[in-house]
Amino acid sequence: MSLGRDIDHWGTNPGDAIDAALQAIETALQELLSTDPAYWRTSQKKDLLERLEKLQAMQAALKLRVLAAAGDIAEETGAKDVSGWLRTELLVDKGVARSQIKLAAGVAKYDLVAAGLAEGVVSQDKARVITKALDAVEADPAASGEHLVSAEKMLVDYAAWMTANELKNAGRRILAEIDPARFEAAEAKALQREEEHAARRTFYTARDNGDGTIDLHARVSRAVGMRLRTILDSLAQPRKLSAENKGRKAPYDRLLGQAFARVIETYDVDLLPRHGGHGTTVFVTMSVEDLRKDLATAALGFDGEKITAAEARRMACNADLVPVVLGTDSEILDLGRTARLAHPIQHRALRLRDKRCQAEDCDAPAAWTEAHHLKPWSEGGRTNLANMVLLCPSDHHRIHAADYTYERLPDGRIRFTRRTLTG
Repeated sequence: MSLGRDIDHWGTNPGDAIDAALQAIETALQELLSTDPAYWRTSQKKDLLERLEKLQAMQAALKLRVLAAAGDIAEETGAKDVSGWLRTELLVDKGVARSQIKLAAGVAKYDLVAAGLAEGVVSQDKARVITKALDAVEADPAASGEHLVSAEKMLVDYAAWMTANELKNAGRRILAEIDPARFEAAEAKALQREEEHAARRTFYTARDNGDGTIDLHARVSRAVGMRLRTILDSLAQPRKLSAENKGRKAPYDRLLGQAFARVIETYDVDLLPRHGGHGTTVFVTMSVEDLRKDLATAALGFDGEKITAAEARRMACNADLVPVVLGTDSEILDLGRTARLAHPIQHRALRLRDKRCQAEDCDAPAAWTEAHHLKPWSEGGRTNLANMVLLCPSDHHRIHAADYTYERLPDGRIRFTRRTLTG
């Protein structure tokens, strides 16, 4: 249906209605931009940010809907396609333009994703993740139309409480979640193929810059990359290094580079060429029987990234192996009142459960956190998993500060509120 100004389908000129709506949006934005947020109330800032997040999704829904029906623009202007017109007229980079056109076509295929965008529930980033996951489901010869429908509904529901990155991980395993009996073996085979592919594509190169530095370029498997990042995060310690440098914060990529250098400089050469030590921690979230099978999966580290059982067994030769399996009592997780401080295995279990700092407004990784007693140990609180959460040092200080109060939300996160000054 054309929306040209010379066509009147509804008794009024639709072009005029569109123009009026856009002018209203532009006027409202100009009014907001003419004010200074420094003078806004905190509640107003919070409300605006929350509503803008929703409005951005709705704006993306409208833009993608138009792009999906914009073939006539290319025909009229002589551009090769709509992305070419975006590049020429709006100066949008070709790669970005093509990505938008691809997303528009993807969203047009999936009604629930499109509806989620239009309602402001699904952001553009999340829509891109979901459509990519659904395209993979559609291309899977073992998946049916019912699987595709279930996957779309589940991922759109997840979008309400997952970040785009978390949604991406969920999308990769969505079929196994929908129909475990049918797809777990297939998922294990796919993981095995990924690991074999990663092994073939692994490389390392170094180039001397002639100024005292060397540029390193490497490609490793996801498992190795996660292990390295966990080690570097734990060594970077931005808060401690900032204090040592009198409050001057160094860029985090520099801190990671320095942490990498520290790993190399402190490596125990006596271990060469033997294989051993504590290169990583592998949490095996399966039964012992599954661990022995070739086509089974395990969770690596604290984020639940999947690897094959074979890879878990290989890594266990030179890593800490912590069973998280039914029926095993090889490690004590609940020390009760026998100790005030969390035992190392308890802290590992907390990392596996919480994954990051549990403050609602913080995403500090588990490597930076400390175990906090919800009911203080001095008041009879037990040193067990039910009474402990992970908090980064900053939020651990905040939870004990007199000028803050807090509540624990249903999902386990901690919401802080600054106390109102009285008198």
